[in-house]
Amino acid sequence: MKAFSTIRSYGRKFKSNNAIWSMLEEFMMKKYLQIMSGKSVEIGSIIFAILVWQLLADYIVQNKFYLPSFTDMTYAFIGTISKNTELELFGLDYQLPVLLVDLIYSLMYFWIGILAALLIGIPLGMIMGWFRTLDRIVDPLIEIVRPIPPLAWIPFAIIWIGLNPIAAGFLIFIGAVFPIVINTFTGFKNVSRVYVEAAKVLGCNTNRELIQYVALPSALPSIAAGIRIAMGVGWMCLVAAEMFGIGRNGLGYKIWHHYYLHNMDLVLVYMFILGFLGLFIDRTLRHYIDSKLLKWREGLVI
Repeated sequence: MKAFSTIRSYGRKFKSNNAIWSMLEEFMMKKYLQIMSGKSVEIGSIIFAILVWQLLADYIVQNKFYLPSFTDMTYAFIGTISKNTELELFGLDYQLPVLLVDLIYSLMYFWIGILAALLIGIPLGMIMGWFRTLDRIVDPLIEIVRPIPPLAWIPFAIIWIGLNPIAAGFLIFIGAVFPIVINTFTGFKNVSRVYVEAAKVLGCNTNRELIQYVALPSALPSIAAGIRIAMGVGWMCLVAAEMFGIGRNGLGYKIWHHYYLHNMDLVLVYMFILGFLGLFIDRTLRHYIDSKLLKWREGLVI
């Protein structure tokens, strides 16, 4: 009898576990359908664009060189991720997928330029926005240099720095630094005088204290917007930075390499990778800024 009751209790537990699992599956399916229904317009527009692209390439253009189809690009992508190459960086020598190696090199060039733009652009914009005399000295120089396209700096990048990753980072720096400077300057220039006077009453008397506790927090939304713009411009400068022979790897370099070989399906692969990666960087940065640096804008104090 004991054995029978034990078996029966296990059977009840098993049935209850099955019921719990079925409830969980049902809940997950409902959540998935809710998410998909909320994004149905976006998903539908993407599917429609892919269908139009495929039909246009197959039945109207009918030339893979002028317009590869979506399926051509997909097969090219699958073939690319299955190939390996050597990663020779900082004394390392590893066999990695071609796309991963190109991604590593491109991100290295990109972050060299962006970090340099942040280290120079934010302090320069703060100084110009806070000190009137320094603004009058520096502003004419910036306004003369700023309209020069980053591509125009390629000859000097080669002469001054040589064919190395720093030269690529320099071109990205040229494209990214000015949005950071201008937005930081604007943020500091628009700090309310009421905040400054109130801070002085509460004991912030030095420029350092006023910048740290009043001006910088007030200017953060403008600085964050400048950083987002700078990263977008820097990402667009990446292709130009890789096109003048600094190396044989990189997403931008491979676009030109495959263009010379008339592999237009692979050109599209690398173009879309650049687009999706740029979107990922922008969304990640925006999420971090909104959730960490600018929580107070949503009324969250803690």
